[in-house]
Amino acid sequence: MLMRTDPFRELDQLTQQFFGVNGTTARPAVMPLDAYRQGDQFVAHFDLPGVDADSIDLDVERNVLTVRAERRPVTGDDVELQVAERPRGTFSRQLFLGDTLDADRIEASYDAGVLTLRIPVADQAKPRKIAIASGGETKQINA
Repeated sequence: MLMRTDPFRELDQLTQQFFGVNGTTARPAVMPLDAYRQGDQFVAHFDLPGVDADSIDLDVERNVLTVRAERRPVTGDDVELQVAERPRGTFSRQLFLGDTLDADRIEASYDAGVLTLRIPVADQAKPRKIAIASGGETKQINA
């Protein structure tokens, strides 16, 4: 199972709503995520528009996957910004991977501003047949 947690997400949303213009909600999260199960793997898509692939860093430690990315400014020092709404800097997001996922075989790809992670279901979590011996006869059942 894939679990997601962000202890400050609700606080951020409340702060954005409070300081939003005319009661409207503010900008969406900097690193929006979609995640789903497809067959024997979980797939996660992170939106990272304007981020260079070489600035993305993925780490797994004790079933916690951390995604870090940096959006660098595209202007030089001699530029006076008139409007700056696009967030810049370093962003991170964590996913807590359940024991049923194989964190050692994560595949990552980056295309058109979307980071895609494919996380296989661990072999020990897949259904398997168990033999039952009874009175000299062996039966196979699904576990």
